[in-house]
Amino acid sequence: MQKKDISKKLTISYLKDGYKRGVFSPVDVCSEIIKRVENTVEMNIWIKKPSMDEIKPYLNKLKKMDKNLAPLWGIPFAIKDNIDLEGIPTTAGCEEYKYTPGESSDVVRLLLEAGAIPLGKTNLDQFATGLVGTRSLFGETHNSLKGELISGGSSSGSAVSVAMGQAAFSLGTDTAGSGRVPAALNNLVGLKSSMGAWSTRGVVPACASLDCVTVFTHNLEDAIAVDRVVRVFDSENPWSRPSKPIYKTIPEKICIPAGDLEFFGPYEKGYRKKWKTVIDKIKLLNIPVEFIDYSLFSEAASILYDGPWIAERWASLGSFIEKNKGEGMVKVTEAILKSGAKNDLRADSVFKAMHRLGQIKVMVKKLLHNAVLVLPTVGGTYTREQVNRDPIKTNSNLGLYTNHCNLLGLTALDFQAGWVEEGVPFGVTSFALDNCEGFNFGIASLYQLNDSEEEITNIAVCGLHMRGFQLEPQLTTLNAHFVKEAKTAPVYKLLKLPTTPSKPGLVKVPSNGGSIDVELWSIPTKNLGYFLNCIKAPLGLGLVQLEDGQEVIGFICEGYMEKLSEDITKYAGWRNAAAIN
Repeated sequence: MQKKDISKKLTISYLKDGYKRGVFSPVDVCSEIIKRVENTVEMNIWIKKPSMDEIKPYLNKLKKMDKNLAPLWGIPFAIKDNIDLEGIPTTAGCEEYKYTPGESSDVVRLLLEAGAIPLGKTNLDQFATGLVGTRSLFGETHNSLKGELISGGSSSGSAVSVAMGQAAFSLGTDTAGSGRVPAALNNLVGLKSSMGAWSTRGVVPACASLDCVTVFTHNLEDAIAVDRVVRVFDSENPWSRPSKPIYKTIPEKICIPAGDLEFFGPYEKGYRKKWKTVIDKIKLLNIPVEFIDYSLFSEAASILYDGPWIAERWASLGSFIEKNKGEGMVKVTEAILKSGAKNDLRADSVFKAMHRLGQIKVMVKKLLHNAVLVLPTVGGTYTREQVNRDPIKTNSNLGLYTNHCNLLGLTALDFQAGWVEEGVPFGVTSFALDNCEGFNFGIASLYQLNDSEEEITNIAVCGLHMRGFQLEPQLTTLNAHFVKEAKTAPVYKLLKLPTTPSKPGLVKVPSNGGSIDVELWSIPTKNLGYFLNCIKAPLGLGLVQLEDGQEVIGFICEGYMEKLSEDITKYAGWRNAAAIN
């Protein structure tokens, strides 16, 4: 088959499809990426650029892998240069700090085992201290859309590499927003998972107790695909914790700050106007909205840099800075880190901050129970020149809506929500409690579907298509997502059909019926036809009556099966019946 031009937008699904059809190979893709990198050297995206000599061993390993067992086979990715890749120097943005690791970080190791191809190491705000992308002696990373604007930090090169078609996904880190701010400023998805869900072993610490490894992608599905590979408990990492996989679900409530938020920068008016548009669209999602007092989150955010946690950065890097007497340091970064050694940071201030933070966490946990908090990822942006004139204030502003996240142990997802104007994207972040990433993805998916004006249909499922059962992927691959649990009106029988595997059948009856547990899912209407073709007799789609009187499309079963099947109505749902049987 004749080779074709490789898209400037690299996604996992696009590459997998191209490999499957023989349109291009991993060698073709990596060769094209190297060309793109050479054509954008002035953007300062990479510290260690991709080279075919260093990529080749990984390409050779693909030949020995079973594609069906390697979920990221042939998918090229970039690595922020504070995350270890075996045999490649780690600098953390400081040449004097450089070392060559003998093994890869745990997250990188898992990606390699899944068939992903490491390309090289990307630029960053030195020692992951900054949200702007200009604090690097390897050069200021340019924004992918407007070169005069900041790229966002600290994971600047990682985000821009994906945005510029130089990687399908990239790894960043996040302590105060570094996995979300660059995503918003370059029109990407940025996932910061539950604390400890991704191992930080093999990552240069900023604040070790708060640091997270993150991922940048073009879409929600790619972020979930990476998460499913690297969400593994690491018994060798003191911060690692067991966590649940991500499934798109819809929260019971959306929290939005009451009153006006603070916006800034040359596009301040556009950002303010766009946020009002986002709120209007959120109100159309058919989910209750509560306008809340945001001061609780602002107080938590202030603890990160105005409180004793800055000392944790000094604890990690202070000995290096003192030994090298600031050699190779970005001056503003050195000043920030040295502030962690101030004499007025007494031991009792740490405990006072911890106690107050504990009180705030209790209140936040109540507020966000089965709910999400939605905020603009950033309240504006700046030119690189503006940041250089006032590096502290501009950087602080970029963290207004991100700094609270890790201190409160929240999960976060930045996603695309349109444009302020051409070349200036608007990112929204959904925050949820620990191990509730599914809420963030559900809201993001629902918002983007609504934003695209794509027609959505609710569908009731009662068996193997429910969450956790083997046919759930038939729905998720069609961009369907779980909305809520529901019950039918008490006019149905639930049958256990004589099929392999066993399936339930819902039959409406004139008497002796019961109320059956179902799940409501939303699916793009255009995908219903394909979904219907996946359903085999005696099942089909029809109208199912819910206990509130509403009728929705759902699974129904032909009546003749009642005499051929076991009546399991007494279990009131397939999940209950499956658990007992």
